[in-house]
Amino acid sequence: MRGLCSTLFLLLVALMIVTTEAGKHKKEKGKRAKGKSDCTEWSYGNCMPNKGNCGPGLREGTCDDQTRKQKCKVPCNWKKQFGVDCKYKFDSWGECDATTHTKIRTGILLKVFHQAECQKTITVSKPCSTKSKSKGNKGKRRGN
Repeated sequence: MRGLCSTLFLLLVALMIVTTEAGKHKKEKGKRAKGKSDCTEWSYGNCMPNKGNCGPGLREGTCDDQTRKQKCKVPCNWKKQFGVDCKYKFDSWGECDATTHTKIRTGILLKVFHQAECQKTITVSKPCSTKSKSKGNKGKRRGN
């Protein structure tokens, strides 16, 4: 009886080991099926908008003989001229130039995404405001 219990115990342990190993292989197989790759040096192109020249779009990445697409967004304002993958920290706007009626500010490169080519510093300009800003209780009246 003691030998039978020992044999059953060993069979039970062997069965547990076999099912555990089979589960590991199944998980590894499933990971590969979902698009995981051994590739570590992905190179991404520019973000291409789905419609027009700004808004949501896709960028294509390549590594060895593999390709993948990634969602991205091109800003629909003045920032798109410097690239969606270049992030800058800007100074305050300067004084209005009386001859050009514009004011400028400088941006310093903070971060580069997807190995983009970015300028270290950039200068942007905008028209001066025609409205004069008054400080105080604008538009608020009390009593009278």
